[in-house]
Amino acid sequence: MTDAPRTSIPDDLRPAYPWTGHFLDVDGGRLHYLDEGPRDAPVLLCVHGNPTWSFYWRAVVHRFAGRYRVVVPDHVGCGLSDKPQAWTYRLSDHVGNLRRLVEHLDLRDVTLVVHDWGGAIGMGVATLLADRFARFVVTNTAAFRSEEIPFSIATVKLPIYGPLAVRGLNGFARVATVRATKKGLSREAKRGLLLPYGSWHDRIATLRFVQDIPMKPGHPSWDELGRIDAGLSTLGGRPMMLCWGDDDFCFTPSFRAQWQRRFPQAQVHAWPDVGHYVMEDAPDRTLDAMQAFFAAHPVAGE
Repeated sequence: MTDAPRTSIPDDLRPAYPWTGHFLDVDGGRLHYLDEGPRDAPVLLCVHGNPTWSFYWRAVVHRFAGRYRVVVPDHVGCGLSDKPQAWTYRLSDHVGNLRRLVEHLDLRDVTLVVHDWGGAIGMGVATLLADRFARFVVTNTAAFRSEEIPFSIATVKLPIYGPLAVRGLNGFARVATVRATKKGLSREAKRGLLLPYGSWHDRIATLRFVQDIPMKPGHPSWDELGRIDAGLSTLGGRPMMLCWGDDDFCFTPSFRAQWQRRFPQAQVHAWPDVGHYVMEDAPDRTLDAMQAFFAAHPVAGE
């Protein structure tokens, strides 16, 4: 199932993404992940969504890897991980792969940092391994069912149009470089985010993630997302911070309100001038907020 060469990082992107990753055999192939910082330091586990990859969290690694152990996986089908063409690409399978990584590295006292699909996947693991997770930083994501879906994303679920637009034209990832950001991306950021998705073969997960959005009962991931939502209540006593781009066409402020209803104690930063790509539109604000949040809610080793 690993029939294509992996993406390599070009020299001109090395200053932004200078790290050499690691690989773990998981369901579907080899999962690539960064593991930077002291191995005995407090853990930051950063989980990306669609159509990004570990490059999206580069500012977190640059800022915190001197003091924290920063672990950043690429989901199977994304980034520098294998891109199998016949794999399931279901939510439960991504959750299973992330769980395998957490247990393989024996990560504990984890601060989970999530975005987009990373919310459901990351919280999917946290609800299964609650004793390993200490704090949460949540950015423009969901880990619960919703009837909201933008029309432009809903059309990608159509049988013929979706594959042609996403895998043929790379429409989903390319449009995201414009629509998911309020301030606009630098040339470096745009190139980096698109780097692993240069062919029909390599865009398999970009399409499968959209197809896996469960909008009604009977969808293969409907029950798993319900399980994750029900399990969120077991995490209610842990510190949480929401850093939200309120100018997001996808995860609108109504999603932030859903998080606040489930976690009324959460610290909230709601930024009207920030879009879906929070770490691209407001990296310094987000990193500063994270640093203050960590200081206010220390874990072992801080």
